[in-house]
Amino acid sequence: MTKPKHHVLLCASFRMNGMPQGVCAKGGAGQLAQRLQEDLADRGLADVAVSCTSCLGICDRGPALVVYPENWWFGHIDSEEAVDAVIDSIEAGSPAPEYLVT
Repeated sequence: MTKPKHHVLLCASFRMNGMPQGVCAKGGAGQLAQRLQEDLADRGLADVAVSCTSCLGICDRGPALVVYPENWWFGHIDSEEAVDAVIDSIEAGSPAPEYLVT
C-alpha cells in the first residue's frame, strides 16, 4: 500500500467507553464514509484515505471530519454539497470556509 497524501478522519460518534454520543452517527456518518470514498474514487483521488474515528469532541458541529496533514476541521458535513466542498478543498489545497471549524 502506498502512503496516502491526505487522510480524512470521520467522526463515528463513539467514545472510548463504547457509549455513543450520537450526533455524527445519527447524522449519517456511516453513509458519509461510503459517499466520501465513492466520490473520491470518481474524481480519481486514490491518494486520499478515509477512516472512521471515535468522537472528535465537536458534537455541536457534527457530522464532523478532519483532513490531514492540513489539519482542516470541518463540521456540518451532512449533504452532497458539503461532501463536494470537502473534496474540492483537498483538490484546491484551500479549505471551504463555509464548513471550516475555527
